[in-house]
Amino acid sequence: MRILITGGAGFIGSNIADACKKDGHEILIVDNFSTGLEKNLEYGHQCVRIDINADEMQQVFRDFKPEVVIHNAAQVSVGRSLKEPLLDQEINIRGTLNILQGCVDNGVRKIIYPSSAAVYGLPSYLPIKESHTINPESFYGITKYTPELYIKSFNKLYGLDYTILRYSNVYGPRQDPRGEGGVIAIFLDKISRGERPVVLGDGYQTRDFIFIDDVVNANLASLCLGSQGTVNVSSNTSVSLNELLNILGEIVGNSLSPIYEEERPGDIRDSQLDNSCAIQMLSWTPQIDLKTGLSNTLIYYNKSRKVLL
Repeated sequence: MRILITGGAGFIGSNIADACKKDGHEILIVDNFSTGLEKNLEYGHQCVRIDINADEMQQVFRDFKPEVVIHNAAQVSVGRSLKEPLLDQEINIRGTLNILQGCVDNGVRKIIYPSSAAVYGLPSYLPIKESHTINPESFYGITKYTPELYIKSFNKLYGLDYTILRYSNVYGPRQDPRGEGGVIAIFLDKISRGERPVVLGDGYQTRDFIFIDDVVNANLASLCLGSQGTVNVSSNTSVSLNELLNILGEIVGNSLSPIYEEERPGDIRDSQLDNSCAIQMLSWTPQIDLKTGLSNTLIYYNKSRKVLL
């Protein structure tokens, strides 16, 4: 299968690209390397350095003729979306529209779009089902949800198939704490430097952490399954940041004493996503528990940074 992966030099995109190539698919990565890293392209993937909003993207479609697009390129920071809302919409909304236009103009069969738990906003119940009210608290949540509507319209108007994957908090090897970093990558970066981790809030806010390998497998399943589906990709478990630090302390053999600072505007207090639709539609289940995933991520950090924790 010919698969175009936008944002394929980033944390999630590069892991998906490697798995697709191992499965024998022909891969083309598109990335402008604003946050993506050359070192993530370990397997010699064919790559075009280009912005997804560039007019030249249409020539990329014409030359490669993809059957499926996995659209990972995005602005992923809640904080940055609040500081630079125009940039946020330029990448997440306009950029997705440019990719969708390339799909319909060049006979792409399907687009796989990673959305976010941020689209739900403050939950009225936990775990959150896909039918939950959409009420994002941040500009990031708005710009991740708006493309979902465009994708569904492109399906109705032009027959472009899709699977929308609403991720919970993804973590694992290659996540950059300074670029597209989530809280686990940021904690590990602090720990590896011998610094105290910083918690925004009281630490009792909860998250649903999902390991990168499980996210990759959901994308692989979506190549052929999940037609016109919108599903949560999550572990369906709820862990507080204080609990997370306790588990990390057990793994590294040290008691971690965090610094507590003020909450960040736009962040959700509690999050847990019901993954039963993904289990049913994609024949997928998460395989990696949190402690195993954290241990695997720490091994990666030790190897890549040559730092003994």
